[in-house]
Amino acid sequence: MSKFKKQRKGMPAINTASLPDIVFMLLFFFMVTTVMRETDLKIKKPQLPKADQVKKLEKKSLVSYIYVGKSKDGTPGDKLQLNDRISSVKDIKSFIFSERAKHSENEIPRLTTSIKADVEANVGTITDIKIELRDINALKINYSTIKGSALDNMK
Repeated sequence: MSKFKKQRKGMPAINTASLPDIVFMLLFFFMVTTVMRETDLKIKKPQLPKADQVKKLEKKSLVSYIYVGKSKDGTPGDKLQLNDRISSVKDIKSFIFSERAKHSENEIPRLTTSIKADVEANVGTITDIKIELRDINALKINYSTIKGSALDNMK
């Protein structure tokens, strides 16, 4: 018989040197792919009109959204939503000024106001919004649409 016993070493330890790299890669991946919703709609989701010549906005961080549509509780008339609250046309000036305050001086000429209006929104409401924007020299206006035939809007 042998006087020497074989030593059992067991399983070698797992190399965890690359674990922080993997964690940071996953963290970076989720930070890049996650989209945060900025506003919670208080009006019914607008059914956007269709247009055949649609162009995508380049820099969405320079866009301020004005939602126009019917109220969720069914009150008559068009409702405006600026950020997360129902507002009136008179509140547009303060809304645009607060949006301008968030950006640097050289970005202000590139700020765009996007109107997301329901197909059945009153044209008078849209005209009132445009007049208010013209008064404060916010002349870059975008009308949000979906791609399709403009003739479908007449139904």
